[in-house]
Amino acid sequence: MPKISVYNHEGKAVETLELSAQVFGVPVKERVVAEAVFAQEAAHRVARAHTKTRGEVRGGGKKPWKQKGTGRARQGSIRSPQWRGGGVIFGPRSQQVFAVKINKKVRQAALRMVLTDKVLSERLIVIDALPADGKTKQMVAVRKALPGAGKKTMIVLNHKTDGVIRALRNVPRTDVMGARNLNVRDVLKHEYVMVEKSAIPIIESLYA
Repeated sequence: MPKISVYNHEGKAVETLELSAQVFGVPVKERVVAEAVFAQEAAHRVARAHTKTRGEVRGGGKKPWKQKGTGRARQGSIRSPQWRGGGVIFGPRSQQVFAVKINKKVRQAALRMVLTDKVLSERLIVIDALPADGKTKQMVAVRKALPGAGKKTMIVLNHKTDGVIRALRNVPRTDVMGARNLNVRDVLKHEYVMVEKSAIPIIESLYA
């Protein structure tokens, strides 16, 4: 079982915690992690470009000239795609969905891998507890005392409390997340992950 130190507010190691090997000690496969990140990024992608078809372009309800007898090619509407100002064929549409299907087991396996990588690189920090009614000044002091000070860090809480969230809101390069909302993308984009000790059992039970 992987072991990790538990720190207090002053940055001192107060105990050693054994982590579940099923969550924090799995083989890391870059392909699986890349697949999970791609699926998550695709799910958040929003199609903004939008072109109108001939049925959506305003005007063009009247036939421009009669069907026969003019010597010109027959036309039904001046909003047909071949006309200037007409509709667009096969243009981008805002209804396009970019989501990619990924199995739940693959997504959870990828999360276990990125958590394992944080443990192996000594970038997973466990703290005994954060002050629930702490001030921003206190939280800044805690961040400076622990490893990863000044680095982009995600703090994982047992459960979100207004006092902690309010105190961390203005701490530079720090984000907050609940243990039940962990995902591969957010873990990867933060250099350090700081976890409350009480959140470890939740992570192990949810993602094992």
